[in-house]
Amino acid sequence: MPGHSMFSLPGCLRGAAFWVLVYSYCLLCACTALVKLLCSILMRQHRTFHRMNREVAPGCLNDPFLGTHCYVRIKDSGLRFHYVAAGERGKPLMLLLHGFPEFWYSWRHQLREFKSTYRVVALDLRGYGETDSPTNKDCYKLDCVIVDIKEIVDSLGYTKCVLVGHDWGGMIAWLVAICYPEMVTRLVILSFPHPAVFTEYILRHPSQLIKSGYYFFFQMPWFPELMYSVNDFKLFKDLFTSRATGIVKHGCRFTEEDMEAYLYIFSQPGALSGPLNHYRNILSCLPLKHHKVTMPTLLLWGENDAFVEVEMAEQTRVYVKNYFQLSVLSHASHWLQQDQPELVNTLIWTFLEEDRFHSKD
Repeated sequence: MPGHSMFSLPGCLRGAAFWVLVYSYCLLCACTALVKLLCSILMRQHRTFHRMNREVAPGCLNDPFLGTHCYVRIKDSGLRFHYVAAGERGKPLMLLLHGFPEFWYSWRHQLREFKSTYRVVALDLRGYGETDSPTNKDCYKLDCVIVDIKEIVDSLGYTKCVLVGHDWGGMIAWLVAICYPEMVTRLVILSFPHPAVFTEYILRHPSQLIKSGYYFFFQMPWFPELMYSVNDFKLFKDLFTSRATGIVKHGCRFTEEDMEAYLYIFSQPGALSGPLNHYRNILSCLPLKHHKVTMPTLLLWGENDAFVEVEMAEQTRVYVKNYFQLSVLSHASHWLQQDQPELVNTLIWTFLEEDRFHSKD
């Protein structure tokens, strides 16, 4: 039948077809990973399970020019959150939400840049870094994470903020903006489309399904944690340094100290399970019941993003019922704010200064 697809099936069949697809692809990803692990054991048995001992934090994580390390305990969950803050108290709040597999340090360039005008707060999300990491997988449902952000804004003494999110932090930022529109004055998203666009696009485009294969692989217990840690976190390192997925721009590549900062955080006991548990709950509030984003929005995208296809960026426009600006950065990878920090900062400044002329507020 012309135009026939999973989207034309009755609701119950569509749901069943979706879950068959999810678990089938999960099994395929797991088998692929298992083959890679077995090859590694056969070829480099003595190195496969070797890990460097990382007990001392690299100096860059305590650089006073990046800001002050702080902690806040929120009422709803009782969890203690870690964040780094720069800029004077009382200035407008700019809240930064990192992606996977990252932590507050991914915003080091923005902490320096925006502290002149904002109280800039780079958060460690639930389960990441020095923030508490519940062991129960259900504690990472998106509903819980969204409430985290609202309570953190309240605990910091603010009612509104400029909300900035990258990758998985972008997903969370979209949902916060949808659920608590009164709290978000301006929304800046890097490298992630509106969640409704993502869920529809991934099922219609096999190429994006393949690029998002890790979502399905992460549904498995313990095995993804193992794969990310073998060969002294080689897979983890490759995400940021390989030609296919990493930062390749000269002068912006990870220094040895930058990489060690990431490895120090994620090599701590149990440090991978919290971040992966976010993905194990990705479908907890999808598909969305509400879609509209009502505040001015800037969406930044890397032309060479290895994980999300640029076609989703333009499709996001329909869900923003206010001024919407899209900028696709030439030769940029998925790790935008670290790949091209000067350009990203300039685009954010321009948006914050100019969008008032377009705002429908």
